[in-house]
Amino acid sequence: MVGSALRGTALTVGVLIMAFLSAFGGNLSGSSSRSGSRSSDDPADEVEDFPVMWAAPGTIARSLPWQLDPARAKQKHYRTHLIVTDRRLVIVGMPFSEREYKRVDDTVLWETPRAAIGSIERRDFKDGDDVKVVFTDGSWCRLRTSGRDRLMRYLVDRLDFVPLDSLTPAQRKTAETFASAHAPDAGPPVVTRSECGCHRVEVLAPSTTDAFFGHSTHDVVMDGDGNTVDLWQYHLEDWSPEGLAERRRLRAPAPPSGRASRD
Repeated sequence: MVGSALRGTALTVGVLIMAFLSAFGGNLSGSSSRSGSRSSDDPADEVEDFPVMWAAPGTIARSLPWQLDPARAKQKHYRTHLIVTDRRLVIVGMPFSEREYKRVDDTVLWETPRAAIGSIERRDFKDGDDVKVVFTDGSWCRLRTSGRDRLMRYLVDRLDFVPLDSLTPAQRKTAETFASAHAPDAGPPVVTRSECGCHRVEVLAPSTTDAFFGHSTHDVVMDGDGNTVDLWQYHLEDWSPEGLAERRRLRAPAPPSGRASRD
């Protein structure tokens, strides 16, 4: 793969499932989220010590690019992004300038099949932005992310994908109208069904990529009749674990479950 990968991958890999996010090695300084935990579920690796990689020579984690180390690739001038498809994980890197944040001149640094991923675990200690990626050979790494909910949504959370042609006419109209309202190069809407029966419609457009945030996802939730659902009307099942954690931090009341109404 050559050329501008962050834009090019979105256009050439031929898949619908893609999420982009910044990823960099874990450390305890600074915080981009306020939904972390003060208690550790893994004191040996989070309190007594804080390793960000366990990788013997020849293992998958050992092959990760050095640009993930913030001490060697300063975030002020360089960004790394993780591309998730239905088959692979790809890490790209690019120079970054606040004055030209829309400029994307990225290079593929690393990739691995999704089959090589043994598990991905949320790590909430301190900031609530970290994930632990365990490979099938036993090696692992810890990454801090911007947009962890999107990463976990496609890699860990069990999504019920719904083909457009299986939606009701009203639901399909809502999904297609939402998709057409965004950039001309937006892909077809990706629709998933939550356990409460609501549907989330997501749209990605390569032209909206920038070097700071990567790819921004546009989404909307609709009910069984195709009506869009406001944020304050979300059921418990419509929220990600990260969203629920933020609600608890803000002391917002727990949203009601929609399972009973569906049953």
